[in-house]
Amino acid sequence: MTLLTTPFGFATTAEEVAAEIDLSGRRAVVTGASSGLGAETARVLAARGAEVVLAVRDPAAGERTAAGITASTGSEALRVAPLDLTDPASVSAFAAAWNGPLDILVNNAGIMACAEQYTPQGWELQFATNHLGHFALANALHSALAAAGGARVVVLSSTGHQRSPVVFDDPHFAFRSYDPWAAYAQSKTANVLFAVAAARRWARDGITANALMPGAVRTNLQRHVGGSSGRVSPDQIKTLEQGAATTVLLAASPLVEGVSGRYFEDCNEAETVDRRTGTLHGVARYAVDPDNAERLWTLSERLLADGAGTARR
Repeated sequence: MTLLTTPFGFATTAEEVAAEIDLSGRRAVVTGASSGLGAETARVLAARGAEVVLAVRDPAAGERTAAGITASTGSEALRVAPLDLTDPASVSAFAAAWNGPLDILVNNAGIMACAEQYTPQGWELQFATNHLGHFALANALHSALAAAGGARVVVLSSTGHQRSPVVFDDPHFAFRSYDPWAAYAQSKTANVLFAVAAARRWARDGITANALMPGAVRTNLQRHVGGSSGRVSPDQIKTLEQGAATTVLLAASPLVEGVSGRYFEDCNEAETVDRRTGTLHGVARYAVDPDNAERLWTLSERLLADGAGTARR
């Protein structure tokens, strides 16, 4: 299959991607939008005319961000809503409060390489936050997405997914020693697999789903590793404006109309690889494997239904 390319690249900003796009009448939800890439994504979508809901754990921080977006764009079509992705009740409440169609869902929130922690349900925290919470949210909002006609689901992943596939027999480290980077990698692989499965399952509803690597960007995501960008060279670090570009491309650009189930980086579709690249490029074959995607979907449904994972007691 020929990889999809666009005129944009590494240094493109989100505003440049959205420059000719009119999102008037479109409704968007951006998780984790109180800071970082989520805030920049929300700002650009709002600037192009979209009604944007900032779904955040800290509503006060969200309100400050919304006020800043209004000040910089003039848009008042912003709303802040509480959402704790680790709490199924919070996810259900957010979805229950939603009325009408939803055109754009950006699964942006996440945590990276945190110390070993588990939710009350027994789920490993990174898997719960980065994947399970977003999986539950998207499914709870499915009818709203279907009602929009041509809705888009955008899922932020990471090249870090190349460190680990989803370990289906032990997703919550009940039997293997916890490693913060392995846990992060597994959750980021899960993000891609969700997009692959959703693309197939929801195609009849006109919903597209794609995953992406935003690039190396200094945000609060690095708070558990001292704010470091690791071994990334300075010339590979993106600004927030550049980091949000691929998200905005997938959320709003006509260049990817109807495209679904793929993984993008630097505003272009990534190459599938069979070993770790040691760079910020490429998507592991196991992360776009349709059988793995279906297996994860089934596992995720079971975990949410049971309300408990397999974490050590």
